[in-house]
Amino acid sequence: MIKKTAIIDYGMGNLYSVRNSFAALGMDTDTVGRGCDLGRYEKLILPGVGAFGDAMKELKKRGLIAPVRDFVASGRPLIGICLGMQLLLDESEESPGVEGLGIIPGRVRKFSGKLKVPHMGWNKIAKTVGRCRIFRGLKGNIYAYFCHSYYAVPKDKKVVIGETEYGVRFASMIEKGRVYGMQFHPEKSQDIGLTLLRNFIESC
Repeated sequence: MIKKTAIIDYGMGNLYSVRNSFAALGMDTDTVGRGCDLGRYEKLILPGVGAFGDAMKELKKRGLIAPVRDFVASGRPLIGICLGMQLLLDESEESPGVEGLGIIPGRVRKFSGKLKVPHMGWNKIAKTVGRCRIFRGLKGNIYAYFCHSYYAVPKDKKVVIGETEYGVRFASMIEKGRVYGMQFHPEKSQDIGLTLLRNFIESC
């Protein structure tokens, strides 16, 4: 039996707050901690809090790396949240030599200069595309809650659908096919965050 949505549990995610957000939308989700279970679902959520290298180690230990890549290759939708978005790329300055999921070519860099790190609190997301299903019902710039020290730099700028200023202008939202990434925390971003999550489930 195919179920609708799974949240990947690898021991490092903001799992319960994300699940509670979907519950607030009246949407049931399962938590999945083994790669062999992913084939039963239509959509995946990859949350994350912590270090890039530790996260990839935990995904590998649970047998989730190849199944996540296969899930995306099958054309089914996935969304990465915060660290989960960074894991979609090839590598990170946070953990040199550690291979990411490689779903979206690019690397993750650390904020530099005199900026206070982590970048924490509310900030603006400027949309870089005219139309996108995940932005349905959201007009103009939007604001969301961030907490991160590293940011994604995709090789192909065309995958960037939202940008945010924090010393540098960085990709805060990405889209490639049916894969999405949010550097911020939609589960902490009130109505805007809930709208984005609803759009992912219903429209993307």
